[in-house]
Amino acid sequence: MTQDLTQKWLAEIQSLTQQMTQFQRERDEAWESSQKWRQLYNTEAEQRRIDTKKHEEAIVAIKSEVQKFSGINTEPGSDNTTAIQQQIAQFSSIEELQIQLLEVIQERDCLLQALKLEQENHAQTRKSLTTALGDAIDSLARSRTEKKDTEG
Repeated sequence: MTQDLTQKWLAEIQSLTQQMTQFQRERDEAWESSQKWRQLYNTEAEQRRIDTKKHEEAIVAIKSEVQKFSGINTEPGSDNTTAIQQQIAQFSSIEELQIQLLEVIQERDCLLQALKLEQENHAQTRKSLTTALGDAIDSLARSRTEKKDTEG
């Protein structure tokens, strides 16, 4: 009878050991998954930062062009009035200047639209990746809770 009881306890210990090994494996898989999602999120976020910086630089360049053509000095007392006047003097008519200004404004609008779209895409990507990362963490937490429940 004690031998049967000992056998039963050994079988129970073996079963619990197998369950613990399975839970550890699931925990490790969930951890790896969350690491992959974190890396994807970081990669995407870095790309969005780079894109945003490029777009901001393009906007600054366009603003500078518009200011050059409209005769606005960016700094009080700056000496770029002469340079602007020289650029304006290159145009043989007001129509040429207006055409150039129109092209610059259209390019600016196009870039602003692209920036807006990029910002919307970034927000959606951030939301999706954050949700996925949260799901992975929740899964890991559930796995740990289940593990504790079976141990206890």
